[in-house]
Amino acid sequence: MKKNVLISVSTDPIQDYQSIVNYAKDMQGKADFLHCDVMDGVFVERKTISAQLVSNVNSNSSIMLDVHLMCDEPLKSIKEFARAGANIITIHYEAFKDKTKIDRAIDEIHANNCLAGIAISPDTPVKEIKIYLYKLDLVLVMSVVPGLSGQKFMPSSLEKIKELDKIRKENNFSYKIEVDGGINQDTALKAVEAGVDMLVSGSYVYNSKDRTKVIKELKSL
Repeated sequence: MKKNVLISVSTDPIQDYQSIVNYAKDMQGKADFLHCDVMDGVFVERKTISAQLVSNVNSNSSIMLDVHLMCDEPLKSIKEFARAGANIITIHYEAFKDKTKIDRAIDEIHANNCLAGIAISPDTPVKEIKIYLYKLDLVLVMSVVPGLSGQKFMPSSLEKIKELDKIRKENNFSYKIEVDGGINQDTALKAVEAGVDMLVSGSYVYNSKDRTKVIKELKSL
């Protein structure tokens, strides 16, 4: 049976706010989501978009918003991004100094009528998040180090994707598997074959001459 691959185009390659809003408008009806990379300058070195920008995107386009919080102590940011219009809010496992707060954060995302995701960085094994999988809507596998643009896809992420897919099938869980980092036609195919449902694409789509064609090619994998 052919899989319906979802495409979440990333804000990461874009430097100024108005260009992000324009990109969101351009991508509505083409991509499935706008992947909003939120970096606070603490969890990762870079500092990027704010809840106000997410709100502006939401007010000026109809694209669904896939908000990826690369923030220190993300529990503090959930409500403001939910109010800004997020449809999915993904928190990083590694961002929690106190891991007992992760359950609370997932519940907070759901309480604010958003889908809840957990992201894991390349050095974090799947076993660290197994206890949360039954209540998640999304697991984001980082195939690059968070916060650094232009990195190459790490093949080791494919084993994590396969493991997550196996757990999902064995337990009849419903979470989607998303991958972020170094996605192109070749790596996307490998990720989809491993079990991925959602592809995050930054530069590969943004810098292409025909974005619509590239998105269609990725969705057809």
